[in-house]
Amino acid sequence: MFGPEGPTLRELARQALSSVEHGYDLLAPKFDHTPFRTPDEILGSVARALAPAGPFDDGLDLCCGTGAGTEVLSGLCRRSVTGVDFSAGMLEVARQRVRPHPGGPGPAWVRGDARALPFAAAFDLVVSFGAFGHFLPGELPVLFRQVHSVLRPGGRFAFPVLAPPRPAQPAFWTLLGFDAVMRVRNALWRPPFVMYYRAFRFGEVRAELARAGFTVESAALPGFGRRGDGSPRARLLVARRGQPAAGSVNS
Repeated sequence: MFGPEGPTLRELARQALSSVEHGYDLLAPKFDHTPFRTPDEILGSVARALAPAGPFDDGLDLCCGTGAGTEVLSGLCRRSVTGVDFSAGMLEVARQRVRPHPGGPGPAWVRGDARALPFAAAFDLVVSFGAFGHFLPGELPVLFRQVHSVLRPGGRFAFPVLAPPRPAQPAFWTLLGFDAVMRVRNALWRPPFVMYYRAFRFGEVRAELARAGFTVESAALPGFGRRGDGSPRARLLVARRGQPAAGSVNS
């Protein structure tokens, strides 16, 4: 599962017994050598899908980690790119490894909580990759309202959603077992480490985004094919903040 440059079992155990924030501080130096990093195929597919709607002026990578998604933004935004994460360790690695896209803006790095973003309505595009398992379902309304508040009217919040594996696939039982272990761990150990792979459900997420004031669309990400029932294996979900009505005051 991990290459020679990845974390050892002892390091992973230490991370898992920490808080989410401290756990990622510990994992940060080796994070890019784990399966937890979003694959380049998904990053590239999202970038290509968003490109026709751009270029955008200002972009935010929500829960940016070591900055893989921030690099995507650097190729889509012409004025500014910001990565926000609550792990100081992940941000430090991002500062060291991410270089500006040729002709694009250099990224700014901000330590902050996605549930209380330290920005005004300053962005035209917000992206996020692989971070939603760290939010309990009850936290999604707050999270999505925060994203809505930092987007300018007409701005987009975009992220990929992968179809869950079927019960006949080994990955289904692997993820189910992982979530069960995390629930037992959190029932017995403090502080909790929130990471649940099966808690982020497509239909519920669309409904919560709509309740937060977004208009929501989704499209199949090219290059990942379809399942036996015809549904996409990977989708790009795009939630758009509406334009204010004529004569109204923008809030």
